[in-house]
Amino acid sequence: MIEATHKAVDVSATEIESRAAAWFRRRHFWSWSESDQAELDLWLGQSLAHRVAYWRLQGAWERTGKLTVLRPTASEQDPARGKISSAAAKIASVLAVVVIAAAAATAFYIFGSSEKTYATGLGGHETVRLADGSQIELNTDTQLRIDNSPRDRIISLDKGEAFFEVKHDSAHPFVVLAGNRTVTDLGTKFLIRRDTDRLQVAVMEGRVRLENADRSHPKLLQQGDVMVAEAGRTVMLNRSSRELANDLGWRRGLLVFSHTTLAAAADEFNRYNREKLVVADDATARLKLDGTFRTNDMKQFTEVAQAVFGLRVENRGDQTVISR
Repeated sequence: MIEATHKAVDVSATEIESRAAAWFRRRHFWSWSESDQAELDLWLGQSLAHRVAYWRLQGAWERTGKLTVLRPTASEQDPARGKISSAAAKIASVLAVVVIAAAAATAFYIFGSSEKTYATGLGGHETVRLADGSQIELNTDTQLRIDNSPRDRIISLDKGEAFFEVKHDSAHPFVVLAGNRTVTDLGTKFLIRRDTDRLQVAVMEGRVRLENADRSHPKLLQQGDVMVAEAGRTVMLNRSSRELANDLGWRRGLLVFSHTTLAAAADEFNRYNREKLVVADDATARLKLDGTFRTNDMKQFTEVAQAVFGLRVENRGDQTVISR
């Protein structure tokens, strides 16, 4: 099943690259009209993947500028039809293959090698500073990939949680891919948390554009806006500055709970620690508490739960069980 999934992704990526190359050849080796440009714009607008594939090819072309001498001259075109003459077309076809191959090789060297992966372990915390002045903080058990190419600022959040402080540049959009959603910076500080079956985007400052991977259903999120997508539904919330600051407590090594159920608090602690908290029964799980705790100090948490609610706490190897 896993292999089949990977193959489907590979085929799709190959088709996109092939289509981008076809557009590139058409634009650089044949006559180009306003209607052609409109078609290309439509194709680019259908998917971020389309734009990335074309941008990379265009970037490779620009970095191999000396190859532009291979373009057919005006004398090689049929003025009556506005197309390349038969002989020139054959030459152009051969040269197109050479140029595309050279561009692809350059793109692989420039873009393929520019992607770098950053990851934190359980309880880890890492700050990544980008060359453009932007900064990304990774929370526990997080993995993301960064394309550091000069033209693109594309981040793929594979899992976990990250806080973004972006140096805005409208000419080079800062885009985060998170599952089937894209988040585009519009001058922003924002948080993205991607769990197995849940995605949360919260804007601390400025604005972001949130949309599906196919650019459908775009939404503008402003300061205080929070989008939560889970179980096939999407919920939009608005939170106070204090609540948003509490969500970022992990940057200081803290977990801040406000009317939080013991079950939810236990889940948060388990994100940071190998020893796990287990809430034994539903009645205990529904109890709510307030407090601020170190992410690695489960002992303090269990002592508070024990003192406030009179609960039992039992250590069982790598588990701490809380019950009535």
